[in-house]
Amino acid sequence: MSVKMIATDLDGTLLRTDKTISEYVRTILNECHKKGIKVVYATGRGGTAERVAPSKYFDGRITMNGAIAKVGDALIYDRLIPFKTARPILTACNKHGIKITSEISGMHYSNFVVSDLWSNISNFELVDFLLHDKDAEKIYTPNSTQEDRLFIEKLLPDNLYFVVTADGNGFLGQIMHNEATKAKAVAALAQYWNISMSDVVAFGDDYNDIDMLSFSGISVAMGNAVNELKTIADYICLSSDEDGLAKWVEEHVL
Repeated sequence: MSVKMIATDLDGTLLRTDKTISEYVRTILNECHKKGIKVVYATGRGGTAERVAPSKYFDGRITMNGAIAKVGDALIYDRLIPFKTARPILTACNKHGIKITSEISGMHYSNFVVSDLWSNISNFELVDFLLHDKDAEKIYTPNSTQEDRLFIEKLLPDNLYFVVTADGNGFLGQIMHNEATKAKAVAALAQYWNISMSDVVAFGDDYNDIDMLSFSGISVAMGNAVNELKTIADYICLSSDEDGLAKWVEEHVL
């Protein structure tokens, strides 16, 4: 099997339920590095990714669901939402009583106390969205109802999309630039290293991993993945709590 790059989601994929990376997984990733295989993570997380997945273990990092891709400190790919596009969405949701946040560079500009939901996030600011003038890597809304989702989707211009993923507090709705996808960011990193997408294996568990798995040469859904992902995947491995990614890589790649 020709594999030159591994692209993996974090939560529910590389990370166990307790948000740790096992020693066995670290060992397998290190063996990949020894063989010259690039290892990249692609996550919906922003600044919190470094805490659970230290950059020293990875050749590249994709955050904000594909809005940002980096190799070391070098920015390889970015697709932001301009504040003039974001402002009417934020103000309309605020008026409708929807909790919503615009995030960039690890800072959360919000209409609610973010730390009440995520105690590990202290870098937030309550703002008047009418005066908000910061571009966004992503806009997110926690615990959105179906009614909220329909309301938000009607607000979106053609260059933005809305995706819902599982979260420890329920479900997290995320508004992104159309070109801020895991697939496009993975492709940008592959091009940077002169790697064909046919030589990329992608691992994931949730809806926002579907595009990444669809466009990679080899796709692997976790045992704990949503059914929609399992349906389109080439392989299904064990769950994240069983170190399914590492066991699959050891058997099929190493």
